[in-house]
Amino acid sequence: MSRNFKIGAFLTISILVTTFSFYFWQVFKTPNLNAREGAKEPFALLIPKGSTFDSVVDSLKKHDALEDEVSFRFLARLMKYNQRVKEGRYEIPPNTGNYNAIVKLRSGSQDPMTVTFNNIRLKSDLVQRLGGKFEFSTDTLAQLMNDPEVCARFGFDTTTIVCMFLPNTYEFFWTIKPEAFLERMGKEYKKFWTPERQAKAKALGLTQTQVQVLASIVAAETNKRDEQPRVAGVYLNRLERGIRLEADPTLVFAHRDFTIRRVLNVHKAINSPYNTYRFAGLPPGPINLPSPATIDAVLNPEEHDYLYFVAKADFSGYHTFSKTLTEHMANARIYQQALTQRNIMR
Repeated sequence: MSRNFKIGAFLTISILVTTFSFYFWQVFKTPNLNAREGAKEPFALLIPKGSTFDSVVDSLKKHDALEDEVSFRFLARLMKYNQRVKEGRYEIPPNTGNYNAIVKLRSGSQDPMTVTFNNIRLKSDLVQRLGGKFEFSTDTLAQLMNDPEVCARFGFDTTTIVCMFLPNTYEFFWTIKPEAFLERMGKEYKKFWTPERQAKAKALGLTQTQVQVLASIVAAETNKRDEQPRVAGVYLNRLERGIRLEADPTLVFAHRDFTIRRVLNVHKAINSPYNTYRFAGLPPGPINLPSPATIDAVLNPEEHDYLYFVAKADFSGYHTFSKTLTEHMANARIYQQALTQRNIMR
């Protein structure tokens, strides 16, 4: 074997080794997932139970999150991920290489997601808002929340079960089972209702659910946090004296028409337990999901003798409070005059 042949063979092998080394480096490390130009946020890859490797690849391609399918498939087979697909929600950072992505997917190290809900009026709205965020379906969640036995397990009925869902931001795994989801919300509810809060509710002569029902009315009446304890005091005074609440937001809820801006006499004729102009006491359930801060406003009401309130004529969002119906009617006329003048100016 000549010296030149040996040198040529050595160079050929060196080139091949270098070439394959570079290729394997590219396969392992080169950004390949969520590598679109300008990508700044992690891509959430959802892998339902029973998914195949091909369906994972299809999902990545559908969302334009996979640059080189061949290299991804090659390394996945090499690392046997194609045989170990695990359900879950996986966040893929921008410019992730095949190796790091496959290690994460193969291990099943899914990422939790944050779930925030507020501004919800109806149970159906809550079901739609939450059911669409998890692997389980909205129908499954609706079935559980409309099951009297399931609701009773948490101390509610099918109307009041929504009280268990305190508006906030929570962390869940996408794959959580619906029963486990309800258990978690039940724990959050119990955590909120500390012995101190329970004692305050008892001192008001209300159950925890009644406090939340009243808080939902207060929340609908005013979004001014500093005014909510005063509004709560008005309704507590009326309850204590046996006066009907006559809360306009309960009529809007009774009609299920949230476009109503002014409650008229025709609205007051509806035969509904939520018609607080017709029926004394609190309605059977909340008319929205009040925030923890509003619930605390009811538990810590302002003590006063006010029985009425009407929007201020300056349209600030605050209200004018009064102790007698005569005062209230005078304040209401002032507001109506301001409202008429405002409409004329427009």
